[in-house]
Amino acid sequence: MSTFKAEIDVMPLEALLDPQGKAVSGSMKNLGLPEIGGVRIGKHITLQVEAKDKKTAESKVDEACKKLLCNEIMEYYKFSVSEVK
Repeated sequence: MSTFKAEIDVMPLEALLDPQGKAVSGSMKNLGLPEIGGVRIGKHITLQVEAKDKKTAESKVDEACKKLLCNEIMEYYKFSVSEVK
């Protein structure tokens, strides 16, 4: 068995309103940064998984995202997996 590290990004779907992102975008003007806009706020998750190979680790991470870490009705996810040396 090997240890793998997963880096997961969960973001709101583009078609949905992102109230947090909208509030931050609006605040940029007040901070003297009017050129910054279109902010979208999500989650970044890191975790470790024990697996026999990278493909198995990716499968487990995908399953965790679908079952717990991401609400696929409102969010999408992407991830990368690398072996911990």
